[in-house]
Parts: sequence; C-alpha cells; structure tokens
Amino acid sequence: MHTKHLWIDGKWVETQRYEPIISPFSGEKIAMIAQASVEDAEKAIVSAQNAFGQFKKVPAHKRSEILDKFVSLLYQRKEEAAKIIANEAAKPIKIARSEIDRTIQTYRFSAEEAKRMYGERIPMDAAVGGEERVGFTMRFPIGVISAITPFNFPFNLVAHKVGPAIAAGNTIVLKPAESTPLSGLFLGELFQEAGLPDGVLNIITGLGPELGPTLTAHPYVKKITFTGSPEVGKQIIGNAGFRKVTLELGSNSALIIDDGIDIEKIIKRIIEGAFSNVGQVCISIQRIYVHRSLYKKFLEFMIHQTRNLVTGSPLDENTEVTAVISKKSIDRIALWLAEAVELGANLEYGGTIEGQVMTPAILTNVPHQAKIIQQEVFGPVVSILPFDHLEEAVGLINDSRFGLQAGVYTNDVNHAFYCINHLETGGVLINDIPTFRLDHMPYGGIKDSGIGREGVKYAINEMTIEKFVSFHWNTL
Repeated sequence: MHTKHLWIDGKWVETQRYEPIISPFSGEKIAMIAQASVEDAEKAIVSAQNAFGQFKKVPAHKRSEILDKFVSLLYQRKEEAAKIIANEAAKPIKIARSEIDRTIQTYRFSAEEAKRMYGERIPMDAAVGGEERVGFTMRFPIGVISAITPFNFPFNLVAHKVGPAIAAGNTIVLKPAESTPLSGLFLGELFQEAGLPDGVLNIITGLGPELGPTLTAHPYVKKITFTGSPEVGKQIIGNAGFRKVTLELGSNSALIIDDGIDIEKIIKRIIEGAFSNVGQVCISIQRIYVHRSLYKKFLEFMIHQTRNLVTGSPLDENTEVTAVISKKSIDRIALWLAEAVELGANLEYGGTIEGQVMTPAILTNVPHQAKIIQQEVFGPVVSILPFDHLEEAVGLINDSRFGLQAGVYTNDVNHAFYCINHLETGGVLINDIPTFRLDHMPYGGIKDSGIGREGVKYAINEMTIEKFVSFHWNTL
C-alpha cells in the first residue's frame, strides 16, 4: 500500500494527516492519501499565482508542445492508468480503458486548441463616429483556476479542466474527488516530465467541505470550475463573488422512444446508456418515455438484455456491472427504490444488493413525484413509462429541476424539431441516447444542471478574458 502526498510547486509535500482509500468492490485499502489543510490549500494557490507571471508569457506553440508530450507519456502508461481507475472507482477495466482513450483525446484537443485562441474583428465604421478605426478582440489567460472534480470519470473530467487551462496559459489548483484521488495525483510527475513549469499544476487532496471555502474565495483565484452536485454548486456560487464560474451539476436525463422505432436496433445502446459505470454518469439514462404502441415490447427487451449483463470484479475483462462508489450511495439508492415502490411503482427486475453491488433495477408505473424520477439517482436504476402523445413526454421531461441532455429516437423530422425547440435541456441528441458525449462538443446544462459550457474550445473561452481593442489609425 502506497502513501501519496500533495503535489505543490513541482514537489511532493507531506501533510500531518493521511486517510486510507478503500476499494469499493473488494473493501481493501489501496493507499494512504494526504489530507490537505487550509494552509496547504493556500500554499498551492500561492504557488499557482507565482507561476502564472511567467507561464502566461509562454507562447501558444510551446503550451501545445507540452500537452502533446504529456499525451505521448500518458499513452505509454495507459494500462497503468486504467487499472488505477478500476481499483479506486470500481469501474470495469474495459470501460476504464475507454476513459483513458478519451482522456488522451481530450488533452490532444487541448494541444490543438492552444493554437486557436482567435479574436474577432469588429467593423467600427458600421456606426457613425467609427470611421478610421479598427476594432478587434483578443483573449488572455485569466490566472489561477480552482478545479474541483468528481469520482465517476477521475481522469477524463480532470482533463476537461486541466487541459484547457494549460492550453489557455492559466495555472491550476486541482482537488480530485475524495474517493478517487490517485487518478488526479498521477498527473503531477507526468506533466513535469512533459515540460510543464513547476507551480502551473498543483494537486491537493482532502475533504471538500474543509478546502472548498479557500479554493473558491481566495483572492488569487480568478476562476472556479466544478463538477458535482447542485447543492455544492450553490455553495460555490455563494463563495465565488464576481469570479468566473463553470458548474457542471446533476441531471435525471430522459430518453424518448417515438412510435415506429425498431427497438432491436437500439436496445443495446440504451442498456449502455442506462447501466454503464452502474449509472454513475451525469447523463446516464434515468427516465425512458416509450410510445404506448411499443411499451410492452420494449420492456420485455429491456429486461431480457439487462439479465445478460455480467456482474463481477472491475479487473475482470468480462465485467459490466460492479460496485457503486460507496456504502452511503448504495444505501441512498435502496431508500429511493423502496420509496418508489411504496408510492406504487413496480420493480420489474433487479434491485438486489450484495455488498456495494446492486443488480440493475428496472421500474414501471413510477409516480412523477418520486425521488427516483425527480432527483439524480446516480446508480443502476431506470424507470420506463408509456406516453400517447409526444407533447406529453416532453412536458414530463421538462417538469424537472434539471436540464442537461435528453435523447430522442424518432423517424419523424417534425417530431425531432419539436423536441429540439421545446425540450428544456442544454443538449438534445436526436436518434441517440442522452449519455452521448464527445470531448470537443459543447457540453453543459440549464436550470440546476449548471452554468457555462465544457468541451475544450468552449472551456478555453470560459477560462480566458476577452479584451476589446480600438485602434484609431489616422490621428497623426
């Protein structure tokens, strides 16, 4: 069992307190992890501030080269990185490998976008008084960025914050999730080897409630990027003041299956969207609204395919279903399942629990007010409900505090555009699941699902200052 320290100013820094990381599947201790104090957090922020003075001057091609070198180094160690995810997050190894592939792609996009921080020319003479002037915008790095990341994609969701920050010329203080810190700490020496100057990336581990106020309110912090719960997001907004903030928060993502769809062609895709990473995905399919003409057939297909999922150790190549991240999570999911059944829902399949492993659960007849519908389950649970008219399904999806992504399977182009125009979500995926995400596309929600957009180019825009320049050229 290894002991891992903090990564501050290009060095490992010991702390007074260490806590064990426990495997969600086996219950074994994996490592002892440093628990940063407020003073440690302040040191990391000061280190980032000191490094920013020089790093903001590093040319775009050099920042791009550093990210490219990091990509090469991570590629060489991708199997090691995948096993870190499998051990600390209980993510099936084949899905962990897929996450590392996406992580490499995200940093590669960041390397490319470092060279594309374009401004815009404004036609000044379009207004009276604008003659003999040239107007344009330029983008500049913002400074120290606090990046707070979740457990469910401990490499790739870190990449969506660290990659764009470096590409833009910023410095970072990264706080990985308490339950998956090894993935974040893996980056320190690797970026140093890639040529990143000391202090540009600082990694501190510890408890969010203890470190959060410092990471979100320190005077040197100019931008906060957070992925997690709406409740914590609201606390961050309260602390942030006038700082720039990007919040990627919760969801209860829904899928519509319209009349006339060939269920056999899409069922495996839907199973993937509902139960991949045991539902611990912000855009996991939680609600499925199926046209009544297909409802019974779809339910049969769904149960049949779910029965075939393989449960086991995350290190087993065949495993598809494994442990959720914590006992607290499994207890909450079980409580919400019980509440739904008490309110009249039918548990059609699954829901049995052994340790921290839950058999994927399929519910029908779920009341709209049940937590399993209204809140973010973040577990292997899906509710299947019939509808007669498209407007009815769209209305039920919109009657939610969340609005991240929604998927729609339809053969009717008018129905597709009705959904595009009326669904209250940040993304609408036509003929695909809401769980679909590419790492360069704009990604983010509305309502309690968040503020701002990720996707490398869009994250860079959020992490830079747009400065306007007016040049009066005929004055001498």
